[in-house]
Amino acid sequence: MTESTKVDLKQRALMAVRDYGVNLTQFRNAMSEWAGLNVTDMECLRLLFQKGTATPSELARHTGLTSGATTAMLDRLEKAGLIERHPNPHDRRGILITPEKLSAEKMASWFASARKAQEELISSYSESELEIIVDVFVRFAKLWDQEREKVQRGQ
Repeated sequence: MTESTKVDLKQRALMAVRDYGVNLTQFRNAMSEWAGLNVTDMECLRLLFQKGTATPSELARHTGLTSGATTAMLDRLEKAGLIERHPNPHDRRGILITPEKLSAEKMASWFASARKAQEELISSYSESELEIIVDVFVRFAKLWDQEREKVQRGQ
């Protein structure tokens, strides 16, 4: 491979990553609007499905909301039947937030078309190509986590 070809491929790869991020954000925004939620509500739900349980303070840090705005968000999500509030057994004044039992099924139905399209796309690659794809996404996830930490440390 010539140096100019590699430079061109690197540029195309970085542009593809950029476009992926932009298109994913636009999809998430459209899904939030369609579901009658805002983007921050959906971000909160993503974290809850990943972690299983979170405190309102954790959700506020994750979403960047104030405590009052976090309470309003949790009220909306509870009213929509997507979360539950439970007493925190380790802090008698605190509460824990969990996804409502049926919310996973409800939300899974919202994303059925996207999951099917992802499955079809990923199935079109060979094993060796999938190993590269996995490696790239794992490394990018780690890179963004490290970059987030730098920003939060003020670097």
